[in-house]
Amino acid sequence: MATETQETLQAEIAAQNNLINDLRKQQADSALIEEHRKKVGELKRALAMLQGGGSKDAKKKGERLLLKTPKGTRDYGPGEMFCREHIERVVKECFTTFGGACLDTPVFERKDILAGKYGEDAKLIFDLKDQGGEELALRYDHTVPLSRYLAMNGAINTQAKLWQVGKVYRRDNPVMSKGRMREFSQADFDISGVWDPMIPDAELISLLCTVLNRLDVGEFIVKMNHRKILDGIFEVCGVPPEKIRTISSAVDKLDKMSWADVKKEMMEEKGLDPAVADRIGEYVKHKGGPELLEQLKADASLMGNASAKHGIEEMDILFTFLKSYKVIDKISFDMSLARGLDYYTGIIYEAIVEASAPPGFKSANAFASSSSTPSTGNSAAAPAPSKKKAKKAAEKDGDEEEIDESQVGVGSIAAGGRYDNLVGMFTAAAAGDGKKAPGLPCIGVSIGLDRIFAIVWPKWVAKGMRSKETMAYVMAAGDGLLQERVELVAELRESGIKTDFLFKNKPKLPAQFAAGERDEVPFAIILGGDELKQGLVTVKEQKWELVDGKKQKVESADKGVKVKRDGLVQWLKSTQTFQEWSSGKWI
Repeated sequence: MATETQETLQAEIAAQNNLINDLRKQQADSALIEEHRKKVGELKRALAMLQGGGSKDAKKKGERLLLKTPKGTRDYGPGEMFCREHIERVVKECFTTFGGACLDTPVFERKDILAGKYGEDAKLIFDLKDQGGEELALRYDHTVPLSRYLAMNGAINTQAKLWQVGKVYRRDNPVMSKGRMREFSQADFDISGVWDPMIPDAELISLLCTVLNRLDVGEFIVKMNHRKILDGIFEVCGVPPEKIRTISSAVDKLDKMSWADVKKEMMEEKGLDPAVADRIGEYVKHKGGPELLEQLKADASLMGNASAKHGIEEMDILFTFLKSYKVIDKISFDMSLARGLDYYTGIIYEAIVEASAPPGFKSANAFASSSSTPSTGNSAAAPAPSKKKAKKAAEKDGDEEEIDESQVGVGSIAAGGRYDNLVGMFTAAAAGDGKKAPGLPCIGVSIGLDRIFAIVWPKWVAKGMRSKETMAYVMAAGDGLLQERVELVAELRESGIKTDFLFKNKPKLPAQFAAGERDEVPFAIILGGDELKQGLVTVKEQKWELVDGKKQKVESADKGVKVKRDGLVQWLKSTQTFQEWSSGKWI
């Protein structure tokens, strides 16, 4: 009876969540949506009580275990992992092609290493509390651990290219289908050291464009700005120094909110003077290319600011290099891009794709190339529900805020920027007593592998891509020939051909074919007693096709070809299938 009740409650929760999503799409009254949210909270609490979550003494012997992954995490099956490994392999190949060397750092750090580096996002750090005498936290990104590594090594390796691929953790509200998770994989490439101006910056932008082109994510744009230009704008407009970072965080939301909403946040939540906000708006609504830079150069008040002038001069140099790299057509100079992290000091950028954006992306003019018509963000979109109200209501209900996945895009799939002071901050803190310590200029890019997977995976499914790398399946006709099968399997594996066989002494041939077909193995290698005496094996190539969006084997009357046993490896490696195997193409 209890099980039936649990199932009923789970069904009611699902129905209520669907209803809430429908109401949001219909722009229903917020009070009505809130009423149903409260209902969901009540249902969840009732379900938790039934499952033993309401009391420490509720756990009883024989109680059913709730099998699920923690919120914001997920499992990946073999087919998905084949796609993810392909993505990671492409990224690593690009990293090494650009001269990078691999680095690995712990998945958790001392909490004081991470503290004070992420601005308003610091609340998203996973705190592990005391662990054996150390206050620890899961790493939020790869940038701070890299900077700690460089500082520990004396920050004397003045010129280096280092990359790192691994999982990071953020206590964010997850949107699983769009790649926004609490545990996710990032690939970082960083260049450290003192170099001539903007050369490493251009190199990283070229690297990012190369990776995204290789991964076939579709049309993409790299939005770019300069922190010194942005800081100069804020100074010229009259933003108090202590408010510059928090105002930057508000401006960074212009790709998701209208200017009216951003202005309201700056005034009501950040305490900014309305006249100052209006002056900021005259700048941050613009986006374009090199022509926008010329427009800024003609602004006497902006060029009179030392910070803005320096930033504009550096952007001018950068655009020249990006033309040489032949990626200038992928760049959007976006004055609203701010990047909320505190450690950025120079250029900042993020890559976006239209396929991953939320509703209203086109009306937000994210791909605009002209600076003559300012973009005001998605002003046509319906006003979003107040996040503060939703959060308070969720806390009151004892639950976290629900996310409407249909209204959320993947967002940026890669981002980064220059951070010249972070390593020096660590070396100075380690020296103590206000002592001077060497710094180390750095610039990096971070690529969100889960967000890219969310875009690429549906394409793989649609194309019928492989889910396993097994290329050959060794079979026996007749007496089993177990010893001969094992010897051939070992030989093929030794030669670099991924091979498998059925673990039975005398398997029937149909069962062996069925096992190979489950893995979509392209080569069935069949051993027969008489053929082996002649030094021959039979190789039958198998193919699949897409029919109504589903893969099915192509039936063929072909019985296969006879191949010399001692020439089998060379024969397989000469096939088109072998030549194209690493591409992930489905044969």
